[in-house]
Amino acid sequence: MRALVTGASGFIGRRLVMELARRGHKIACLVRPTSKTAPLRDLPVEFVLGDLGDTAALVHAVKSRDHIFHLAGVIQAVDGPAFETANVLGTRNLVNACLRAAPGVKRFVFVSSIAAAGPSPDGKALTEDDEPSPVSAYGRSKLAAEHVILAAKDKLPVTIVRPPNVLGPGSQEIERALGLLRKRLVPALGDERPRTSLVDVDDLVEALLLAAENPRSVGQTYFVTDGRAYAWPEITAAVTEEFGIKRFTVTVPFAAQMLAAWLAETGARLGRKPPLLTREIVRAARDHFWIYDGSKIERELGFHPRYGLRESVRRAVEESRLGRRGCAGRKKEA
Repeated sequence: MRALVTGASGFIGRRLVMELARRGHKIACLVRPTSKTAPLRDLPVEFVLGDLGDTAALVHAVKSRDHIFHLAGVIQAVDGPAFETANVLGTRNLVNACLRAAPGVKRFVFVSSIAAAGPSPDGKALTEDDEPSPVSAYGRSKLAAEHVILAAKDKLPVTIVRPPNVLGPGSQEIERALGLLRKRLVPALGDERPRTSLVDVDDLVEALLLAAENPRSVGQTYFVTDGRAYAWPEITAAVTEEFGIKRFTVTVPFAAQMLAAWLAETGARLGRKPPLLTREIVRAARDHFWIYDGSKIERELGFHPRYGLRESVRRAVEESRLGRRGCAGRKKEA
């Protein structure tokens, strides 16, 4: 491949670039001047400075590329228009750049989200045929971006992949959970009913590569999961046990989580920055079923997940510990 990856400095993007490099593909990464590219600097990649609002940079980035992996976007934003600008308009700009300057594109793979589909109303796993019903500004913006992608499918070979919650090495969710666990705080999330699907980041990368290479994926949308649905307490228990904390924890009740989210929203609004935690996020974990059927990509593209919850958490915790030891070593040297 001569691949372009947007969002290459993010959690999923980094793992995708690493795997593309391992397989010997030629890779260009669209990055902003402020992007954290240090983890990619030792890889044989080309950096193209720009963003999804820079049409000239996008035209330069897509030239001579035959595969586009579009991962860039925002998960948190100050308001609905900010989601629209980053996720919808940015996607449209990239598609238009491909149509204008990249006639040799063999596949345009768009990494969407289960948020575009919305939650299951009754806990039954949703399929790609179910009518999307997003419940958040983020989800609505990702669904609108999907519509932009599919509107170009007669001129551009496109594939949409909708991952659920993604775990594994480098997971920010695991890092935040570990930060709370170091303080002996355990959020009380949900009940014992299965509430969410999961996928390991490296399994997701494999799914993206299958989608890019298999002609059957053109014009299709796929959920990608590890084949199970999990209760939030099950996920919390996996993290606490892998981290080695079994006693002396303090459960953070729902009301306290809502208060923390309100404070985060208020501070972010005053500072005109995206909040890291919102009441919408807290409610979504308690009230909704984020469960999806990943069998379509298994049937059509031969995808088979390698990692379940425990393996993903174990790999994430191991990397976190290695990273902390590395930081401690550098501090001592300094």
